[in-house]
Amino acid sequence: MKRRQFVKHTAALTAGGLVLPYIIPSGRLFARTNVPKADHVVFVMFGGGLRQQDSILQRYLADSQGYNIEGNILYNMLEGAAPASKIAYGTTPSGQPNGSQPIPKLLSQSLQLQGTLFAEMRAISGGHYGGWNSLITGSRVEGQGLKVRPINPTVFEYARRFGGYKATDVWFIGNTISNSIPLLNSSKHPDFGLEYGANFFAPGITFGGDGSATLANAKIYHPQEELEPMYKMKNFLDNTFNIKKGEMPGVKNTDDERTKIKEFINNTFQRQAAGQIPMPPVSGGDGQTIGYAAEVLRVFKPKLLVVNLSNIDGCHSNFTGYLQAMHRADHAMGFLWNYIQTQIPEMSGKSIMLYVPECGRNLQHNPIQDENDWYGYDHGDSNSLRVFGGMVGMNVPSNLMIGSESNPIGKVTDFNLTIADILGYKDEVKSAGLIDPEAKSLFDRI
Repeated sequence: MKRRQFVKHTAALTAGGLVLPYIIPSGRLFARTNVPKADHVVFVMFGGGLRQQDSILQRYLADSQGYNIEGNILYNMLEGAAPASKIAYGTTPSGQPNGSQPIPKLLSQSLQLQGTLFAEMRAISGGHYGGWNSLITGSRVEGQGLKVRPINPTVFEYARRFGGYKATDVWFIGNTISNSIPLLNSSKHPDFGLEYGANFFAPGITFGGDGSATLANAKIYHPQEELEPMYKMKNFLDNTFNIKKGEMPGVKNTDDERTKIKEFINNTFQRQAAGQIPMPPVSGGDGQTIGYAAEVLRVFKPKLLVVNLSNIDGCHSNFTGYLQAMHRADHAMGFLWNYIQTQIPEMSGKSIMLYVPECGRNLQHNPIQDENDWYGYDHGDSNSLRVFGGMVGMNVPSNLMIGSESNPIGKVTDFNLTIADILGYKDEVKSAGLIDPEAKSLFDRI
């Protein structure tokens, strides 16, 4: 690539704010066949593999480490008393039973009381990537490979094609650029694809050290005197978006949208420096991801935002850290819902938040022990197909629990169709014939 072309190309990338600009079609293809249930949807892929016994069933250490100690450590999400002893899930000092301080509850009423809880659902896959795919596409993902875009259309593509939303109405906030996460913002299906994809960024990368050095202050590099930082920026963008063989895996933003995204990136760096990003009181990790998701909500008020959390996956080797990550993720969920209701008037009372793990965890532990001699848990057996999920917000029945250990109701593939139901194009998604034929909207499960 010639230097002049490269400068023009990278300037366009920077103007697009890490979402790689194109021109999009506008307007809906079809008239809506359903009445929307809410104006906005926030969908949280919760955690990174959450064991049913330790979470919704509130058995704490009783079903995992041989102690007869039960309790609820997700008290922003769920009703139930906290454990009475061996409190290892709080903040400080880390990893010391009975010495750790739990995070104070943020919500006056749990999400369970405010909304509808599906206490026993079924995942499609016992693995992360298969689980994410089933959540994002609503399909059973047989034959879906790693490090490739989903075979079937994503919830983002359905929203933009059938809902008629522009690119900045639909966002995917990832917590990492590994594990194929950036490839989930659109599919390779010939009838959908990047033309209808979501704007994606991973806050820890975009607004981390590399992103700050490369993109902060909207730097413009001189083609003859600053080749080194130019190539550093190119390498950063390539690594961020897995660009291979000239492919530019981005969505099609209009010129106006590119300008708004550029302003958002610049303003976010400034707000970050001033400590103004709306972070949960206890942040870091998944909490940081939630904080930047709240910033996107504040600025763009999108119709659909999906955010992925995964710190809970540390359960493979550190059960204490897993409990702490679970507790912090619950704290972040409480913060996010409260922020929407109290700080974004355009979305308050007009939104629905959905949440579900992509998979569960094994029934039996692995041989790895942490600093408290507690065993870790992998995922892949039938117990890892057990999950819970819920929804809260506009038109969602309150204080309703559906399903039980003996009577599971719902599947993770329901969430794609539920989002379509909320936003008013459920029939179009069903007619496309590309989702799990057994999937239903959660509203139809009630």
